[in-house]
Amino acid sequence: MNNVWKVSLILLTVIFVLAGCAGQQTRSRSSVVDYLYPSDQDVAIKPSVPVLKLPVKVGIAFVPSTPIDNHATNFWTGKKLTPNALTSVAKAELLEQVASQFREREYVQSIELIPTEYLSQGGGFSNLDQIKTMFDIDIIALVSHDQTQFTDENYLSLTYWSIVGAYIIKGEINDTNTMMDTVVYDISSRKMLFRAPGKSVVKGSATPVNLSEQLRNDSIKGFELAADEMIKNLSLQLEVFKNKIKNKTEDVKVVHRKNYTGGGAPSLLIFIILASLSLVRNRNS
Repeated sequence: MNNVWKVSLILLTVIFVLAGCAGQQTRSRSSVVDYLYPSDQDVAIKPSVPVLKLPVKVGIAFVPSTPIDNHATNFWTGKKLTPNALTSVAKAELLEQVASQFREREYVQSIELIPTEYLSQGGGFSNLDQIKTMFDIDIIALVSHDQTQFTDENYLSLTYWSIVGAYIIKGEINDTNTMMDTVVYDISSRKMLFRAPGKSVVKGSATPVNLSEQLRNDSIKGFELAADEMIKNLSLQLEVFKNKIKNKTEDVKVVHRKNYTGGGAPSLLIFIILASLSLVRNRNS
């Protein structure tokens, strides 16, 4: 191998290494803070003690996505990397999982799945007031996400020598960080009742050929793992909230709708059932 060939190979390797030092990232997010407390809002939000009418009417919605200009590209193909897998179908399935947790609670009267289109970007509580009237709900569960995929370019992972020269096979080391969060607010009082977060980290690798596919698979897995943790935490928080209602703590006031006793059945109906059972026992004795 002559000196020119050696110098050319060294320069080529250095170029690849320098190009690979700059990590790239793609990001997809929706923020409850950006939605409820936009930076251009002058009026300060002052929460009050919520007055809950049991059983409550619940709305569930995904917070609008925050526009982000992602510039990450595949160095080898030149194609833009946009692997975020949280599609409208995936969002609908996730909202249904959240709704199933609320359906199991006796203190919930109804559930409305609210399309994201009804939530305006940075709409704040004034937007929630409109939704409250439109869908006849008391409290709302706002679901948000934040996923970042960082790609560390490693051009020297494998060098394959052939008769015609050297081929550098590049491996992509992908780090997918995902956060999912459900925040429950009483709309009238502007008070956050509780939240249930979930997070995940997915690490993987891919060759340049299947980089976009691998990133998308990691994105899907990241959302699934974070959502599973969020749902588990939501179940726990709903139980904590149930005890808070039952014990009538100072930070929540509770009133009952007509014919609601807290057990899911009117007291008159319970009396009739008990009286009937007593009558049957007397006849059989």
